[in-house]
Amino acid sequence: MRAGVRLGIDPGDARIGVARSDPSGFLASPVETVRRGKGDLARIARLAGEQETVEIVVGLPRSLSGREGPAAERVRAWAAQLAARVAPIPVRLHDERLTTVSAEAMLRDRGKKGASRRAVVDQAAAVLILQHALDTERTTGSPSGEIVKGDR
Repeated sequence: MRAGVRLGIDPGDARIGVARSDPSGFLASPVETVRRGKGDLARIARLAGEQETVEIVVGLPRSLSGREGPAAERVRAWAAQLAARVAPIPVRLHDERLTTVSAEAMLRDRGKKGASRRAVVDQAAAVLILQHALDTERTTGSPSGEIVKGDR
């Protein structure tokens, strides 16, 4: 397992959930929710610098069949902008099928309701995305997902 803090990102249409790993790459935990739009890339770049991030893992929404639709296209384009912004920190796309659904269910089971759940569901989804990527790397010995080339 490679050492170093990784950020996990769940990019939604309105909000972006952010999680981080511990320096050993063992455990993911929530960081914050960033409002989508002007300044979102700058905020994530600042977080990457503050956390001394070695890699960023962005959730790629695919259908259950594995196909990519319009949401995946938007995430790919956004991830390319992020990769250009944070270079030389590598950005990877990681399959995130059902992570938001899982995060919603987990928070509902813990008694979070309505607005309080919406406020943290994106962070919880980012934790699930990052934890899955960390677990996959620990199991396989290779980083999970595909590297993103930055757009300028």
